[in-house]
Amino acid sequence: MDLKLRPNLVNLLLAFGALFLITGCFCSSSREPEVEQPDVYIDESNTAASNKTLAPAPSAPKQDEGDFIVEHLEIETPRYKEIDRQVKEAKLLENAADKLNQAFALPRNIYLRTKDCKEVNAFYDTNDASVTMCYELMEDLYRTFKKSGISDDQAYRKMNDAVRFVFLHEIAHALIDQYKLPVAGNEEDAADRCSAYINLKELGDEGLRAVYAASDAFAIESKQGDNRERSLADEHLLQEQRFYNSLCMIYGSDPKKHQTIVDKGYLPKERATRCQWEYQRAVDSWIKLLEPWRKN
Repeated sequence: MDLKLRPNLVNLLLAFGALFLITGCFCSSSREPEVEQPDVYIDESNTAASNKTLAPAPSAPKQDEGDFIVEHLEIETPRYKEIDRQVKEAKLLENAADKLNQAFALPRNIYLRTKDCKEVNAFYDTNDASVTMCYELMEDLYRTFKKSGISDDQAYRKMNDAVRFVFLHEIAHALIDQYKLPVAGNEEDAADRCSAYINLKELGDEGLRAVYAASDAFAIESKQGDNRERSLADEHLLQEQRFYNSLCMIYGSDPKKHQTIVDKGYLPKERATRCQWEYQRAVDSWIKLLEPWRKN
């Protein structure tokens, strides 16, 4: 089934991926959502500090010399044209850019795009400071979730959630580059943790589902038998590692609430003992790094 058969769901996808990001993510939140824990996709091969946020030291605000700007590019793939038309008419990216501009000062313009890319991808391009979400990625995520045996509707819901995680991952790359943020380690892992932090700390139920959906996708993709040597050489961590890291961030955000992750063997106990510390370190680091660029 192609995305052209379900265009309204793509509207929801982008609305969640962009608008939930902007309206909630970089503001303090006191929400303590009570949600039923989503199922984690898993097979037998996968079983196996304080939460108080530290206040960042005050720093001088940065000058605002740029904006998040939407660019609508020509769509060449016929099955994506109707979806693209609806995205434009709803001004989903424009609304997202407006909210981002209210939240952050920028040293230069950053461009937000959706397009057909002729490949399954989402990316931040340092050459022109642009974040691009490809329609092919959305379609591929739907098909990935279908491989786990769930219904069409469940696959679309998980696709929507996973795209939110990916969008925030790419926004993290943009902020790292434009703010010249120090990254002591793998930037792809840092972007994953930034996305998880925003989703888990600021976006409530929707954010929790986004991280679960991402972990599901990582688990399913790890079973697809891609070239192992190529995967080891890639700048991204192995999908198995991203699966466990995502679960660790979820568990670390509230160990009592998410104890089932450990009890059912999805996350090994040996790793779980460090997860609360890993989660809080990620939260404290991103709050401190972004603070000088906040407008509010």
